[in-house]
Amino acid sequence: MNEAMVRGGQILGGRAQIGMDETKSVAETHRLIGGALCLDMANTLNGHGKPTGHEYLKGYRDLAVWCRRAGILTDRDAEVLIREAASQPAQAAAAFERAIALRETIYRIFSAIAHGASPGAADLAALNEARREGLAHSQIAPTAGGFVMDWTDKAALDWMLWPIALSAAELLTSGNRSAIRACAGQGCDWLFLDASRNHMRRWCTMDECGNRSKARRFYARSAASRGRR
Repeated sequence: MNEAMVRGGQILGGRAQIGMDETKSVAETHRLIGGALCLDMANTLNGHGKPTGHEYLKGYRDLAVWCRRAGILTDRDAEVLIREAASQPAQAAAAFERAIALRETIYRIFSAIAHGASPGAADLAALNEARREGLAHSQIAPTAGGFVMDWTDKAALDWMLWPIALSAAELLTSGNRSAIRACAGQGCDWLFLDASRNHMRRWCTMDECGNRSKARRFYARSAASRGRR
């Protein structure tokens, strides 16, 4: 595995927990607010590099569930992969580690851009490596209504990473790069594409970080007002 892709990741022992009979995955509650597949993947951890971060992907099953939620996998795809992962725990653990490594690479690249900095050379090299693998397994396939991008080896436990890597490459080389933002909410590091009319969006969501920020400002003004009395 490319060393740059594991730098900054939080791959912990025992995280590749797999099973069809587990309780509801926390990945099913993840909000897809990024505006791009790769940003949504980056947002599966809130608090990158922090021991108190909120993790949505705690094992391979979570990864498959999240990819189904994000539209990468069908229900059938997810079921097949989870079943295969249960019979190949070592391979599933390795695939999960690659997913976390790719996520952290994507986060560092787009977080840097959101803050007006340049991505690191090692991270770009890691993304290029993931992009090459995705391209090597991609193909255009006909459908009843036209054509779609499809993948050549869906038996691979990590094939869901290929569209994520290509999404990151596409966003990085597009004009939308200038619209990448980091949430201004206290303690939140989620990334998103700012598609607002005036390009002044500050928060990942108004009902969470936006409202909390407004509440903090209100309490601060109230406290200051009481202090002047």
